[in-house]
Amino acid sequence: MSTLLQKELKISKILSTNADQAKALDDTARIKILQILYHKQLATDQIVEELNKIGYKKATTTIRHHLDVLKNAGLIEIVKMEEVRGAVMKYYGTSVRVMGAKLPANFETDFSKTIADTTIKLEKVIKTIAENAGSKIKKKSSKNANAESNYEDQIVMEIVNRAMAKVFENNGQLLVQK
Repeated sequence: MSTLLQKELKISKILSTNADQAKALDDTARIKILQILYHKQLATDQIVEELNKIGYKKATTTIRHHLDVLKNAGLIEIVKMEEVRGAVMKYYGTSVRVMGAKLPANFETDFSKTIADTTIKLEKVIKTIAENAGSKIKKKSSKNANAESNYEDQIVMEIVNRAMAKVFENNGQLLVQK
């Protein structure tokens, strides 16, 4: 037997999610719904209209199903309820921002120095976070005897992810303008 291809893979991205969220994201319409709900609170009919505008023509019942899947996965939530003509209208929102731009093919080459410099800085920040949150993480980890071996890494990753989300939300315009 001869080897036709062998390539060393290095981890270059970490996706922090669970199986329910991954399943929920396995549909283009659901990803579009998350993108539509970014910074908006919309009712089902409004979501249907927004999807129609971008070429996703789906029945309202289908969109309700997609909303249920996203809600059960914790990716959207009901943010407002109003009484309208004796019925209850639910408005949905999300705290998840889906970034879907495709990176250029030469990204790794063009940004390798920036990635290396940032890695050095982030190692220090992450070490500090792990030290500061260490006792809380260990306490939670010991309660979850069946926890995966990377539980501590996942908690630190989630702290960094949420902090980065705040930075981009608070300073997004500043970052783009610089």
